[in-house]
Amino acid sequence: MDFLDFIPTQVFEVIGVGAGLTGCAVITIQLLKEIRLKQPSSMALGFVLGWLFIYLFWVLYGIRFKTLALWLTNGIAVLLQLAVVIVVLKKRAIAKQKGEY
Repeated sequence: MDFLDFIPTQVFEVIGVGAGLTGCAVITIQLLKEIRLKQPSSMALGFVLGWLFIYLFWVLYGIRFKTLALWLTNGIAVLLQLAVVIVVLKKRAIAKQKGEY
């Protein structure tokens, strides 16, 4: 892909940070939806934990290769996804207490 060689690395970093923050916005939307809905979560625990580990890997990858766009935005994503995991687990615990799960 020779045409990509003409784009400076710093431009990719800026675009990468923007794309990563867009991904964080999507996680935030899901987190807010989970918080607002009072019924038990329909999200699979494996799904939310899987994404947590994926984001964590990309944080480590970004640190290893000194790529700001990866470690910064995925670091934020880890925190947001951890919040999603906590909300899903709390909702499951409440549903079990009520006998709904």
